[in-house]
Amino acid sequence: RRIEADVQRSSDTHLIPLPLPGFPGIDLYLKDESSHPTGSLKHRLARSLFLYALCNGWLREGATVVEASSGSTAVSEAYFARLLGLPFIAVMPRNTSSEKVAQITFHGGRTHLVEQASEVYAAAQQLAHDSGGQMVIPRVLRHGKRNAPREAGVALPEDLCNLCVRAPGYK
Repeated sequence: RRIEADVQRSSDTHLIPLPLPGFPGIDLYLKDESSHPTGSLKHRLARSLFLYALCNGWLREGATVVEASSGSTAVSEAYFARLLGLPFIAVMPRNTSSEKVAQITFHGGRTHLVEQASEVYAAAQQLAHDSGGQMVIPRVLRHGKRNAPREAGVALPEDLCNLCVRAPGYK
């Protein structure tokens, strides 16, 4: 129910027209993904990953969610883990920006730093195992089919059509 409430609140982001007075006949629209609670372009992706994990029975009460990511996806995953009352650990290279670490912490997550980026996946798997953690969200899901309400790549052309705006044609 909590994730469904997030879907209702943030499944669509608005198109914002940007006038270009020096370029007549050119319409430019920005899609404001920063309006999500995490301020992240990856918010809808993380929601889809958590929905997929819930539907497949990968999440269980109290189980730690471990993710090997230092980017915006980890920030959004920390948000959804907290929404579901699950502990979250992002395994990240030590050189990850302090701003990203702070965002993950703000959304209820913890970080586990490793020396080399090449170590994040093995460290995440080990942490999940050691903590009785339920999962390391499979990266293959990011490139495969997802049960996602209006991912940005689908939403943008649909939104442009709804505005009666010509979508660019490509030859």
